Amino acid sequence: MDRSAEFRRWKAQCLSKADLSRKGSVDEDVVELVQLLNGREQFFTTSSCAGRIILLDRGINGSEVQKQNCCWLLVTHKPCVKDDVIVALKKANGDAILKFEPLVLHVQCRQLQDAQILAVRSTHGLEVPLTHKGKLMVTEEYINFLIKIANQKMEENKKRIERFYNCLQHALEKETISMTSYPKEKIKEKNNSSYTHKKKRNPEKACGKYITEENNKELENDDHDDPGISATIFPEDY
Repeated sequence: MDRSAEFRRWKAQCLSKADLSRKGSVDEDVVELVQLLNGREQFFTTSSCAGRIILLDRGINGSEVQKQNCCWLLVTHKPCVKDDVIVALKKANGDAILKFEPLVLHVQCRQLQDAQILAVRSTHGLEVPLTHKGKLMVTEEYINFLIKIANQKMEENKKRIERFYNCLQHALEKETISMTSYPKEKIKEKNNSSYTHKKKRNPEKACGKYITEENNKELENDDHDDPGISATIFPEDY
C-alpha cells in the first residue's frame, strides 16, 4: 500500500473524530498552531493542551501522581486566584498536588524529516504537594506564593506558544520554497542524507527545527508498518 495514501487516509479518519478531551474542544491559545499543522499534508494533531493549572487529589492510598486515577479538584487554562484553590482544597481527602503544565501537542508525522522540525521537550512546569491525607500542610501565604509562580509560568507559556508558532511557520515556509526551488533529484538526495548524516541540533541556535537525542532514538526505532511518526512537542528551548 502507498504509504502517502495511507497517511492521508489515517489523517482524515483521525481529524473527523469527536474531541474526547475533558474540555471537548481545542484550547483558544493553541487553535492557530493546531490549524497550521493540520493544514500541512505531512502533519496532523491527535491531541493538544495549551497549558493549564490543575489541582489533583490522588487519594488516601495513592503512592504516585497518576492523573487518570486522581480526582480533579480544579483545572483552568487561565491564571487562577487563591480563593478558588482554597475552596477546592477543602474537597481533598488524600494528597493534593498543585501543578502547572505547559503546552503539549501530540503530532503524527509522515516521515522522519518532518518529525525533526517538531520534536521538542520542555521542563517548564511546576508540581507541589499541598495536603497529606486531607490535611493542609502549608500556609495560605505559601499557597498564594505558588499561585503567583504558576500564573507567571502561564503567561510565559503563552509567549512561548507565539514564538513557537512563528518559528514553525517560518520553517515550513522555508521548506516549501526549498521544495519548489530544487530539482527532484537534489531533493531526494537531500532527504536520503538526513537518515545517514544526522547531527545533534542545538535548540539555542535553531529556529523551528529541534530534536533531542531521546526523540531521535524513538523515531529511529518506530514501527516501520506505521504510516506516520508520532512526535510530542513541549516548547521550551526556543
